[in-house]
Amino acid sequence: MNLFRKKSVDQLLEAAEKTGLNKKLTAIDLAALAIGSVVGTGIFVSTGEGALRAGPGVIISYIIGGITAALAAFIFAELVTMFPVAGSTYTYSYVAFGELIAWIIGWDLLLEYLVSASAVASGWSGTFVGLLKSFGITLPEAITKPPISGGIMDLPAILITAFVAWILYIGVRESATTNNIIVLVKIGVILLFLFLGFSHVKLSNLTPFAPYGWKGIMSAAAIIFFAYIGFDAVSTAAEETKNPTRDVPLGLVMAMVVILTLYISVAVVLVGMVPYKTIIPDNALPGALMSIGINWGSALVATGAAVGMISTLLITLYGQIRIFMVMARDGLLPEVFSHIHPKYRTPHINTVITSLVAAIIAGFLPLDIIIELCNIGTLSVFVIVSIGILVLRVKMPNVERKFRVPAVWLVAPLTAAFSLYLMASLPWVTWLRFGIWMLVGLIIYFAYGRYHSVLNVQK
Repeated sequence: MNLFRKKSVDQLLEAAEKTGLNKKLTAIDLAALAIGSVVGTGIFVSTGEGALRAGPGVIISYIIGGITAALAAFIFAELVTMFPVAGSTYTYSYVAFGELIAWIIGWDLLLEYLVSASAVASGWSGTFVGLLKSFGITLPEAITKPPISGGIMDLPAILITAFVAWILYIGVRESATTNNIIVLVKIGVILLFLFLGFSHVKLSNLTPFAPYGWKGIMSAAAIIFFAYIGFDAVSTAAEETKNPTRDVPLGLVMAMVVILTLYISVAVVLVGMVPYKTIIPDNALPGALMSIGINWGSALVATGAAVGMISTLLITLYGQIRIFMVMARDGLLPEVFSHIHPKYRTPHINTVITSLVAAIIAGFLPLDIIIELCNIGTLSVFVIVSIGILVLRVKMPNVERKFRVPAVWLVAPLTAAFSLYLMASLPWVTWLRFGIWMLVGLIIYFAYGRYHSVLNVQK
């Protein structure tokens, strides 16, 4: 049995025509999709944690993470215009490397999206509970914390996951419209933070700039990279885009310009407003405004953070569901994951199952290891994408590409190098957990996927 059997481009496009998914998304929708997925939990939580690790040098950490994500975004853009179908890196790997590698990448992406969705739901719960406390409302710990933290369940995390699942269930147009509105709200409160905080920036707070040296900057970069996870969700939506060869690259570029500008600006204002040692990791932006006496601004930013995390949860679940659907369509997972609702034209059973698992994780497990697991999963995907683009340039030089990565033989190796450098900054226990997850995936593939694969059945 050939474990490295490959799909052809014609097979990918033929499969895409059979899905029945609506093709409604535009470049603006895709840009909002990426911004909604990326600018969420990370900018409200990771910035504070990064500042504690790097001091004002967290600004450099964000630049390093941003460069890595931006380089990868261009590579994703070329791949999507070659293969305008759902499935992200999993789909491209099926053509470039064959089935086994595609399975490994798909399983890796499932880790990234599922764990990230659970993390965002739990992060939203913490922000929401904190916001209620600012109005004098205190929810009992029994329904706001998982068992290991002294509660019974994190009910707000479960409920917000259920709400987002319903939005996704009824259709992508509703999902895109809802997301666009939330993105505008989120960017608005971030701009409010920048406006209120800029006049309070003190140069004295920026020195020493790197109190923990380069090691601290890279340690922070490995953590705050969580703030960049999710932009590749755009590529999973290619199959539902009106003109993917034009709109996907345009949407990615628009999104990355906005994201980089926002993140670097927030980092500069935050560490300039208050001494980095006084920043509260899980309430960094609202806490900073409160410390300078702008309580009303703090409440508004906290509200925006809670609203913004909803869009992040929506897109991470969206990407998870679509990848499950494509892998099931290929026979590597049970067919039930690819069923399309006759009215809403969405993978409804997949949506329910995926959201249920995410809700259970968010409601009953702690978050202390989740961010690092998300990061190592995402960065490993970036490494594969960087190799894949070069392989495809050699093996498929004549396949139409409406967008081509400039200086690809420089950009792709740089993307891989930056990604590996960030991975090396993560603790060994994260590598161990990642290895266990991948081992479980291989067991599933050899026990089920390789026998039920569409390519095997066709053969």
